[in-house]
Amino acid sequence: MNVPNKITLARIALIPVFMFFLLVDVPMGNLNLGGVDLPVSVFVAAIIFIVAAATDWLDGYYARKLQLVTSFGKFLDPLADKLLVTAALVGLVQISPELVPAWIVIIILSREFAVTGIRLVAAGDGDVIAASQLGKWKTVSQMVAIIACLLHNFPFQAIGLPFASIALWVAVVLTIWSGIDYFTKNKHVLMKSK
Repeated sequence: MNVPNKITLARIALIPVFMFFLLVDVPMGNLNLGGVDLPVSVFVAAIIFIVAAATDWLDGYYARKLQLVTSFGKFLDPLADKLLVTAALVGLVQISPELVPAWIVIIILSREFAVTGIRLVAAGDGDVIAASQLGKWKTVSQMVAIIACLLHNFPFQAIGLPFASIALWVAVVLTIWSGIDYFTKNKHVLMKSK
């Protein structure tokens, strides 16, 4: 297995660690970030999420630089992103439903499941569909929104800017837009499947 794929697998391995710190009531106290009272365990979860999200850039960088782009990597990388984003959004609905409403998570997850379904149909026909540039921007917007929500809008709450909410809305718009774009560009996969 090549280095980029190992990095991708490391991202997947970080998900249960992230979820533990996000959802288990670990008595680590609270941290005051510029007026935001944040449980230390959630802060640790945010750091783990940031590290995991950074590996998304890192595996792609090494795959291109070392010319190690593989069909397995093209399939695994977006899957790892979806697993990380899904875990984070579902966890955020549990701990902060006022900031991350369930209906937004349902829209995002519906798009992710639908796209994964098309990828599986294509894979059954021997085709691998790589993520588009719009899909990559969608992923970045989701990760930025999740980080802002995990940190309870720090440091923007000091100036009264609801950055976390704005970032979440941007993520929803890009999710819908990229989903429509994905289905439009890959409708032939569904048309030719039996």
